Amino acid sequence: MSELSVNHLLGIKYLKASDVDLIFETADHFKEVINRPIKKVPSLRDITIANLFFENSTRTKLSFELAEKRLSADVINFSASQSSVKKGETLIDTVNNILSMKVDMVVMRHPNPGAGVFLSNHINASIVNAGDGAHEHPTQALLDSYSIREKLGEVKGKNVVIVGDILHSRVALSNIYALQLQGANVMVCGPKTLLPKYINKLGVKVETNLRKALEWCDVANMLRVQNERMDINYFPSTREYSQQFGVNKALLNSLNKEIVIMHPGPINRGVEITSDVADSDQAIILDQVQNGVAVRMAVIYLLASKIKQ
Repeated sequence: MSELSVNHLLGIKYLKASDVDLIFETADHFKEVINRPIKKVPSLRDITIANLFFENSTRTKLSFELAEKRLSADVINFSASQSSVKKGETLIDTVNNILSMKVDMVVMRHPNPGAGVFLSNHINASIVNAGDGAHEHPTQALLDSYSIREKLGEVKGKNVVIVGDILHSRVALSNIYALQLQGANVMVCGPKTLLPKYINKLGVKVETNLRKALEWCDVANMLRVQNERMDINYFPSTREYSQQFGVNKALLNSLNKEIVIMHPGPINRGVEITSDVADSDQAIILDQVQNGVAVRMAVIYLLASKIKQ
C-alpha cells in the first residue's frame, strides 16, 4: 500500500495498522533527509499549508513548521490570540478566509474536542489535527510509537504504561489507540481522580501503584499534570503527587530491569520526573522531538500526495 486510507489526520481511531506502517516507512526516509547537511527536499513546492493554532503551543507548532519547510511547502502561520477570532469570528469563517488564499492543507490545534472533524465536513482542504482539547493528538502518538519502534525494534508485544494525568490528556488517548493498533499491551497509572470514568472501556490495564506499573512495563510514558485544564484540585499537592507518581533515578535503579522513559513535553522537572531521569540514558525525550519532525513530514507528505491526484 503506497497511500493512506484517509484524506485527513483527525485522530488515530480513524487509521488502519497499514496506515501507521506507511507513515513510519516514510518517516524513516525523512529521518535520513533531516540528518543530511542539506535538510530540505523539494517534494511539496506547490503546496500551501496553514498552521492554525487556537491554543498556545511551542513544540508542536515549531515541529510542524519545520516539517513543512523541510518539504519546501509554503507556510502561513495563524495565531488565534492575535486574530479576528477575538472579535467574534466563527471557526468556519476564519478558515474559509484563509482557504480563499488558496491553501491546500490546514494544521489545526483547537481547545474544542472534535473541531478538526467538524471542519473536515465543511471545508475543502486536508486537515491535520494538532490537538483538539483533551481528545486526540495523533501526530504525538505516532512519534511516540515511532520512537519506541526505533529504540526497541518493534511496538508489538511491548508493555507500555502511560503515567499521570490521563483525564485531561489528548496524548494519552491517542497513544492508547496507536499502541493497541500496533499490538502493544497498554496500562495507565495515576491517581484515581485523574483516570477518566470510561477508561475500562478502552481495554487497558489500570494501576494506581507506580512501582507495580514500572515493574510491569518496558516503556513508561510520563505525562505532565495539566494544571491549565483543571478547575478543581484533583490531588492534595504537587509535592504529594510527585512522591506517589513521580519517577526519580533511585526508583529506576531499584527496578530489576532497565526501562525506557518517554515524555511528550513540556516537562515539569521535579514533578513527574526528576532532572537526573530526564537527562539519563534511559530517557528518549530528545529522540522523540527529532522523530516528531520526521513523522510530521511523513504525514504531511502522504496527505499532500492525495491532494495532488
